[in-house]
Amino acid sequence: MSTEPPPPPDDDPFRKPPDGDPFRKQPPGPGEGGGSPHDPPYGPPHDDRPPPPGAGSPYGAPPPGAGPPYGGPPPPRGGGDPYGGGPYATDPLAGMPPLADSGRRVLARIVDMVLVAVVVWLLTWGFGVSEYDTDADSIQYGNSFGQSLIALLLYLGYDTFMTSRSGQTLGKKWLHLRVANLDDGSTPSVRTSLVRALVLWVPFAFCCACIWTAVAGGWSFVDKPYKQGLHDKAARTVVVSTG
Repeated sequence: MSTEPPPPPDDDPFRKPPDGDPFRKQPPGPGEGGGSPHDPPYGPPHDDRPPPPGAGSPYGAPPPGAGPPYGGPPPPRGGGDPYGGGPYATDPLAGMPPLADSGRRVLARIVDMVLVAVVVWLLTWGFGVSEYDTDADSIQYGNSFGQSLIALLLYLGYDTFMTSRSGQTLGKKWLHLRVANLDDGSTPSVRTSLVRALVLWVPFAFCCACIWTAVAGGWSFVDKPYKQGLHDKAARTVVVSTG
């Protein structure tokens, strides 16, 4: 006789998805929809006998080629879901926490920028690399590139590691926010997190600095319906509230 414990029932409230990600959207459980009021045990039993000639059923299928009696809803403007779900696809936000407030997202980003900037300053100071080394004769711009490169690597590493680990940087964790994949609500992979970080931080480090951060992040204030920044659109992610 086997000594293995019996498997948990299907309605176990503590069940987790196969990949162990507690944030992945779950299918509806028992009693949460998906059935029909005419199905057993609450409806009449199913009868496999064919109907008599000439008899119809109020629930029978319409004749071939016939459309719905009242017509279907028109497809949305713009061709439907921008991510290829089609005009009648299920709402990708169903089953996910509410989208995060854009103001809190900005505050979380500022916290992250300050934290990483302190580390950048310490490293560049320790290695003798500053934004500009000025003497009486010239300004050396090579050190500026060195500092930008150090900043880029630190921002990329920090954002990619933290986002792929839990969906939260320190700023997002303190403000109860989380990055999630738009399609299933799960924590972004390393690749997705890297794409998101590259779009946000490469222009910041080498050309546009705070202007690009304001544009990319501020896009969430006007974006509909998912409140995505430009880096979210590139990675197909959204930022949701966790509390």
